[in-house]
Amino acid sequence: MSTQPNRRSGARTAFHVFFVLSVTVAGCMFIFKLFSFMKTIKKDELAGFAFDPLIVYGFVAMGFIFLLSWAYLTGQFRDIESPKHEMLKRFEEQERAEGLVSGGNHE
Repeated sequence: MSTQPNRRSGARTAFHVFFVLSVTVAGCMFIFKLFSFMKTIKKDELAGFAFDPLIVYGFVAMGFIFLLSWAYLTGQFRDIESPKHEMLKRFEEQERAEGLVSGGNHE
């Protein structure tokens, strides 16, 4: 039983490393694509046709980064399994209260 906390700690660390790496790589690729798209725009040919969408994409990306950072820093990803079990427990309690099922577990 003493190996269980170590296993959870290792899994949590692996999740955090994967999370940070994947968000960093995705963000870098998004920025690369935006800059490469901006380089293709010529000043002589309809320079402003893509300016508004680029600004909107940038604001959406910043909002996503802020929300993701907030969720990560406030611990929203610490225990990703318990909400599922809590929801199923509440659903079963509600069914029991309405008399739809008996007190036993169904599997």
